[in-house]
Amino acid sequence: MDRYDVLIVGAGISGIGGAVHLSTKCPGKSFAILEGRDAIGGTWDLFRYPGIRSDSDMYTLGFEFKPWTNAKAIADGPAIKHYLEETATEYSLNEHIKFQHRVKRLEWSTAEACWTATCEVGEAKTLTVIKANFVFMGTGYYSYTDPYRPEFEGSADFAGPIIHPQLWPEMLDYKGKNVVIIGSGATAVTLVPAMADDGAGHVTMLQRSPTYIVSRPQKDRLANFLNRTIPLSLAYIINRWKNISLSWLMFKRAKARPDKSREFILNQARKALGPDYDIATHLTPKYNPWDQRLCLIPDNDLFRVISTGKAEIVTGHIDRFTKTSIRLKNGDEVPADMIVTATGLKMEIMSGVALVVDGVATQLGEHMSYKGFMYSDIPNIISSFGYSNASWTLKSDLICNYMCRLLNHMDEHGYTIAKPHDADVKLVEDPMMNLTSGYVQRALAGLPKQGDREPWLAHHDYMLDRKNLRKGPVTDAMVFGTATSAAAETIPEFAEAAE
Repeated sequence: MDRYDVLIVGAGISGIGGAVHLSTKCPGKSFAILEGRDAIGGTWDLFRYPGIRSDSDMYTLGFEFKPWTNAKAIADGPAIKHYLEETATEYSLNEHIKFQHRVKRLEWSTAEACWTATCEVGEAKTLTVIKANFVFMGTGYYSYTDPYRPEFEGSADFAGPIIHPQLWPEMLDYKGKNVVIIGSGATAVTLVPAMADDGAGHVTMLQRSPTYIVSRPQKDRLANFLNRTIPLSLAYIINRWKNISLSWLMFKRAKARPDKSREFILNQARKALGPDYDIATHLTPKYNPWDQRLCLIPDNDLFRVISTGKAEIVTGHIDRFTKTSIRLKNGDEVPADMIVTATGLKMEIMSGVALVVDGVATQLGEHMSYKGFMYSDIPNIISSFGYSNASWTLKSDLICNYMCRLLNHMDEHGYTIAKPHDADVKLVEDPMMNLTSGYVQRALAGLPKQGDREPWLAHHDYMLDRKNLRKGPVTDAMVFGTATSAAAETIPEFAEAAE
C-alpha cells in the first residue's frame, strides 16, 4: 500500500498550485497528486464548449510564482490548460501524478494519524487504497460529472439536440441553425458570441432574469507594454497588483454605493448597444452589483453580435418546449433547432468524497469553516476554495502557502495532527459563500457554516486574507497532537495567541 506525507486531490489550478508550493516550501515531504481524469487541467480540460475562456484576468487567475506572458489577459481554455501543463513540467510534477484515480472515500484514523483514500482507478473502476498523513483537496467547488439540469416540460417533444455545456459533444454541427441558449451567466455570455461568430444562423440568449455584464479589453495594453520593456518577473508583479487593487476597489465601491455602480455598468451597455436598446428589461437585474458575480465579456463581444443582429436576448419564463421552439408563459415562442441549457453547476465541496472521521460519517454542512478552508473537528485536511468576488487563484495561493506554514510548524514541534477546534465558538447559519446565485442557494444545506468570531469566518477580501494567512498565526483555535496521543493537546502558543 502506498503511503505519503501529503495527498493532493485534483490536477487543476488548485492541485498544481498546491504541489508547487509544497515542493518548494516543504521539500522533504513526499506527495502524490490523484487526478480522476486522464489529463492535467481540471476545469480547463473538462469544458470544451465554443469560446471557453476565463472570466477573470490571467494576471490574477495565474499563479503568484509563474508569470502570465500571453498577450491576452482574458485567455481561452486551451491557453490556460497549456499554462498549467507548462507549470507541471517546470516544477517536475508529472512524476507525482496518478491519472484516472478518482477518490471516492476518505477515512481518518487518529490512532494512526493518517487518512486512507479509497480510489476508483481507470475505466474498470478497480479499487485501490492510498494512505497519507495530510490531504489537500484541490477539487474545486462543483460536480465534474453531474451538472445542474432542471426539468423542462416538453423536453421529450423537442426534435433537435438539447446540450449542457459541461457535456459538450465533440464535432457538434450548429452551422446555420437557430440556437437557443438558456441562461444568463458566464457560460451563456461566452457561448452567444462564440457560436454567432462561428456560423450559427441565429443565437438567442433566453434568460429568466438579467445579470450584470461588464466589458474589459481582452488585451491589457499597459501589461503588454511592461512585458516588452522591463523584466517579466517585475512586470508580472506590477500587472498583478494593478489588477488586484482595481478589482478590490471596484468591489468595495459597489458595496458602499450600489446605485452608482449599477448606473456605471448600465451606461457601459447603453454606449455599446445604443439608446434604443431595452436595457431595463434585458440588462438590469433586481439585485445589487456583487450580490451575484458579474459576467465579464471581452471587448464587448456579446453586445457586438447583438448589435449586428446575429444574436439577441429574450427575457421571460419558460412554459414548455415544443417540437421546434420554446414557448414562454406570455405566449411568445422562440424558434430553435438546437437548445443549450447553460443552467449552471451543482456545487459540491470536496467533489462529493465521502468523509469518515474515526469511524463516524461526516457531513461538511454540519461543520464550521475554519478560515475558509479547514473545518471544525476534522483533522489534517485542507480544501482549496476561492473568492466569490475575485480570481480563484488569489485565495488558492494563500491557502497553499498557509498549508506549508502549518506543515512546517507541525514538523518543528513534532506534531502529526492538527485539528481546528474551539469549544466556545457558536455556529451561525451564514454559509461560507456569500452570493444569492442559484447554484449557491441550491447547495446551502451542504455548505459549511461560519462561527460567531475569528477564525471561523470566511472572508472574501484578498487584502485582509493576505495579511492574516501569510503573517497570522497557524496555532489559533488549532489543537495539535500525535498518533500516540488519543486526545490531542492544545499547545502553549494557542493560549498566547488568544490573549
